[in-house]
Amino acid sequence: MDEVARAAGVSRQGLYLQFANKEELFRKALVHTLESQLNAVIAVLSRKQDTLEVRLIAACDEWSGRFVGMLGADAADLMCASTSLAGTTLSRYEAQFELAVAGAIAESPLAGFCTTAGLCPADLARTLHATARGLKQSSASRQEFVKGMTVAARMFCAPLKQHG
Repeated sequence: MDEVARAAGVSRQGLYLQFANKEELFRKALVHTLESQLNAVIAVLSRKQDTLEVRLIAACDEWSGRFVGMLGADAADLMCASTSLAGTTLSRYEAQFELAVAGAIAESPLAGFCTTAGLCPADLARTLHATARGLKQSSASRQEFVKGMTVAARMFCAPLKQHG
């Protein structure tokens, strides 16, 4: 809390006037970050002038790619702590991310190909999200993450290119 107060330019006591404890501070910071990410995702998915492929890559980059390479040596401890402190918050926002991606797919010509293949846009969104999570953990750089997401999005959008 001392480090956070110092970084915020307030006293530790001042920080405690805003947040009851470090757990509350963590939860509020998490919600703020997730809200910011989700808003960025919605903004890139709304850019109708871009192809669906470009929008899907950008959405996954905004959701997961921005964190590639940011976690240091204490990442495992942070991940364990964040899971217990975050409760259902993270899963709620992840579901909203998938809904936003599924909505973009449903509004595109790819929706027809999903139906033909016996899939729904939510299936594709869930799979893209799982791919993004895996690439976030395995990519050495954000550039590598985007390259992997480009492959995934291109595979999903291939039917659009095949049929004009």
